[in-house]
Amino acid sequence: MVTFEKAGQQNAEETLRIALARAKELDCPIVISSTMGTTALTLLDLAEELGFTGPVVIVRGVSNKYKNGVNLMDAETKKQIEARGATVVTAGHALSVGERGISAKFKGISPLEIMAETLRTMGQGTKVSFEVSIMALEADAIPYGKPVVACGGTHRGVDTAMVITPAYSANILETVVHEFLCKPFDPSNAHIKLTF
Repeated sequence: MVTFEKAGQQNAEETLRIALARAKELDCPIVISSTMGTTALTLLDLAEELGFTGPVVIVRGVSNKYKNGVNLMDAETKKQIEARGATVVTAGHALSVGERGISAKFKGISPLEIMAETLRTMGQGTKVSFEVSIMALEADAIPYGKPVVACGGTHRGVDTAMVITPAYSANILETVVHEFLCKPFDPSNAHIKLTF
């Protein structure tokens, strides 16, 4: 496993190279998060360079209350990604969906939010990788019961990659993380002061 010193987008290209190499070895799909499409386009360039011909699934979030009806990945970028053979999945976040709206209104916390926070103890990219694999499965973009290489990140870009067999949300605890390929040493939690 490769460990990056810090979390963030400066690790994106190396993360994608590591992920593509492992997906090629395993002959499995690669699933990544991409909010605006930049990381997706970088992945497609690297896949071409490295000769990866397997399925590529890009998971983006849904439009939100801040810009009703406007997705952060514009329509032109989505078309460019799809024209290059990737599948773009648009889905509500598997680890929050409507529960975040309910807990915000009633000042509580839901089991999925606890699960998301627990995954974040291993870094934001771990939580995102876990989540996007489930979102891709539920959109029928990857096969059920098979491992994929999933990538997520902290803020922009990706900095975490893992081999995971996702389960549907209805049986989410059957999801299996097989292998971490890379992740940051610093989970990018601002409240944590690392001193040795």
